[in-house]
Amino acid sequence: MSDEEQRDSGILDAARSGSARGGAYFSLQHRMFRAVWNMVWLLLASWTPPPMHGWRRFLLRLFGAKIGKKTRIYSSARIWYPPNLEMGNYSVLGWKVNCYCQGKIVLEEYANIAQYVHLITGSHDFDTPSFQLYTKPIRICRHAWIASDAFVGPGVTVGEGAVLGGRGVAFKDLKPWTVYVGNPAKVIRQRKRITEVE
Repeated sequence: MSDEEQRDSGILDAARSGSARGGAYFSLQHRMFRAVWNMVWLLLASWTPPPMHGWRRFLLRLFGAKIGKKTRIYSSARIWYPPNLEMGNYSVLGWKVNCYCQGKIVLEEYANIAQYVHLITGSHDFDTPSFQLYTKPIRICRHAWIASDAFVGPGVTVGEGAVLGGRGVAFKDLKPWTVYVGNPAKVIRQRKRITEVE
């Protein structure tokens, strides 16, 4: 991430802000936005029953997320920073998903994120004293499925139709129409291609 991109994302220079000694990683404006967002989600969405996907889509759009039609976003999902979330038509964020979108997360059409999954775009430069925060985007392509309790790390693209099995861990790109399991994720077989949705 360039210095300009870092400033635009609200990430502070850790050496100047003293992040390693308890200082902030993000600008005050960024932190205030997130505080308001968290309060809105807590009061207006976190308790809502499953069928109220339309209401939750509305709230996310209000806070800058790009949300397609008929997406399903469950009330227990945690979206860290809505402007960094983009969901294509018919995509899903399941129960208790940790959508830690410090950087951009894109779910393409029909991407399905199952319960308890962690999508994590942020990490730290642990070779520096300042422990600088940086982000890399995640993209989950069309018809891909991230199964229960799996982990997708910074910079990963999950190819079209790929599957990451339950509790799998992906730190590298996953090839299209391929099934992966384990930590680290390894190929076990090819997936039958889906040409249309009934």
